[in-house]
Amino acid sequence: MPSAARRFALNHPHVMDTALLTFVFACVVTASFFGTWDVREPIAWWPGLVLGVIATAALLWRRTHPRPVVVVTGVCAIAAVSLGYLTTMLLLAPVMVALFWLALLDERRTAHLFGLGVVVPMVPIAIVQAPRYASFIIVTLNPALALLLPVAWGSAVRLRRAFTDSLRARAENAERTREEEALRRVAEERVRIARELHDVVAHHLTLANAQATTAAHLILSDPEQAEHMLTGLSGTTATALRELKAAVGLLRRPEDTDSPLQPAPKLEQLPAMVAALATAGLNVSVTTDGATQPLSPAVDLTAYRIIQEALTNVSKHAGTPTAQVTLTYTDDVLKIEITNKRGHPATTASMSVNSGFGLISMRERALSAGGRFTAGPRPDGGYTAIAELPLNF
Repeated sequence: MPSAARRFALNHPHVMDTALLTFVFACVVTASFFGTWDVREPIAWWPGLVLGVIATAALLWRRTHPRPVVVVTGVCAIAAVSLGYLTTMLLLAPVMVALFWLALLDERRTAHLFGLGVVVPMVPIAIVQAPRYASFIIVTLNPALALLLPVAWGSAVRLRRAFTDSLRARAENAERTREEEALRRVAEERVRIARELHDVVAHHLTLANAQATTAAHLILSDPEQAEHMLTGLSGTTATALRELKAAVGLLRRPEDTDSPLQPAPKLEQLPAMVAALATAGLNVSVTTDGATQPLSPAVDLTAYRIIQEALTNVSKHAGTPTAQVTLTYTDDVLKIEITNKRGHPATTASMSVNSGFGLISMRERALSAGGRFTAGPRPDGGYTAIAELPLNF
């Protein structure tokens, strides 16, 4: 059916129903007046017409009550054949339409049973009513095929609709799944960028604040040391701007080539971080146990950021001038342990409370790299953060 005709049928169902019933009634009228075996001795036309009107009127309920409609139209057709009318498709038009709608709306097994329920009594009656010169094939095969054809057609249309509906449902589900996956990836990317910004801003601003405070304190008593602090402050702010630009560069448009991305920090830059922290008054010692092994880029960045955030927390909250970083390499795990041993209970508690976002960031980073992270106070009043990362995630 062309698309225009399909749209018209969907938008004007009453018009289509009227056209269908008019056509069926015309078939019944034709069968009533001309559907006899012997034109020289025709049977009365009015019984067939009455039965045809009843059968045609029953089709009004074919959508809501398909089974009763098949029963009514089938009984009318069998009665007409019993009166001697020819078993033509014109006479069987109402029951054919009813069987089609039953097969379209109901189960295939039900449609087949109702179709056989009409064929089985009708064929013997047609054989009895037919004259001896009538073809046996015409008397038996014609009504059987005429009644079973709409059953097969309706079942095929129903199966095709079910197949089309399943394809549409799968397409909608796939589209919905793609949208959900895209939203999930966007959320993960936002968290990752927020984590990068937090680590960069928190570390470098804390370091810059410590350097500026120390320089202001020493500006009169030790100008040379204050100058050294200010020199370190300049390097800290330059590094902060560079890393912040790299992190914000993740948000730039793909076609924007004016702000190229910077390489991600790695553990090989740990000495530079330690030197910068030393200018702020925090002495960090780094110990490596086991043979150093190459790390995947994700694990390398994660290890660097965890150490950076942990040392930032020590500098801000621990109240201790020293910290220890221990890197332990095994066959498949890199263990990172950051400790400060000389903090006081009060300052340790302050660290655990005030650095909540930092602890969350470190834990999320470790989990995102396939590892795990733990942190807590030490019995001597210090604080320990431990991260275990797979070497090749």
